[in-house]
Amino acid sequence: MHGTPRQQRGFDEYYRVYSIAMMPGNERDNLNYGGKILLPPSALAKLSVLNIAYPMLFQLSNDQHKEKVSHAGVLEFIAEEGKAYLPQWMMNTLLIQEGSLARIKNTSLPLGRFVKLQPQSVDFLDITDPKAVLEKAIGQFSCLTQGDIITIKYNGRLYDILIVEARPGSAINKGISVIETDLEVDFEAPLGYKEPERVQKTAKVITPADSMSSIEGHTVAEGRSFAAFGGSGNRLSGKANALNIKEESGATPKSAFNEKPIPAALHLPHGKLFFGYPIVPLKKPGIETEQPEAPKFTGPGQTLRAAKKK
Repeated sequence: MHGTPRQQRGFDEYYRVYSIAMMPGNERDNLNYGGKILLPPSALAKLSVLNIAYPMLFQLSNDQHKEKVSHAGVLEFIAEEGKAYLPQWMMNTLLIQEGSLARIKNTSLPLGRFVKLQPQSVDFLDITDPKAVLEKAIGQFSCLTQGDIITIKYNGRLYDILIVEARPGSAINKGISVIETDLEVDFEAPLGYKEPERVQKTAKVITPADSMSSIEGHTVAEGRSFAAFGGSGNRLSGKANALNIKEESGATPKSAFNEKPIPAALHLPHGKLFFGYPIVPLKKPGIETEQPEAPKFTGPGQTLRAAKKK
């Protein structure tokens, strides 16, 4: 008799999880800004026996907060036995403390087609090309889960990014694989961003009375004349200058009588044109009334044709 084949069980283990900062050896801070974890060598042996297909993707959950689920790939199998190391943002997502137990099991995710991201700070807009930075950062992830807040690093600064939407995801499994796929990336405005308010300028209504008053109020500014070489001057002999003597005695310099007033600036309302004041001819002195013009061509006139005899 042939026995029925036994159903193959997937990889499903519990590990005590720690953040990357707790890993012994050389510091590997860059692992905090990706989506891959570190597992012990025994996990690789179990995965090999189960013939798990590549890429190896895992679902991580916290039994104390079962609604908190995330997904990750594996980078290396170098962790101590019974331990797993996770990026700090993933520890925050699962609401799990250092050294607590987390459930890690293998899973399969659909290839992602669309993802919508939202920076969690308006400081992200200071980046010259934010779209290129995010697309490059996604390359450090094997999968993305809707609702996760991942952390990326750019120019020495950390930025939190919310996965607003990931398609095609199901209601149960909201993760997608981003390995070797044509992924469309969309962005929402950063959290706390406000559109600049547009200031509406109100046009001032100018009446004809305002226009006339503006022109009539234009007067010639007096007392603002400019006098060239207005200094007192000094002689080499040390004697007082004649001009200084006149000024001390109260005499008015001759140049003061020749000074002409400078017209003041003409300020007109918007939309008003000024073509000058009306020209009034000056009357010559001694002539009170205009002399009538002498008539022209007052002679009797001649004709070339002789007058007809009656």
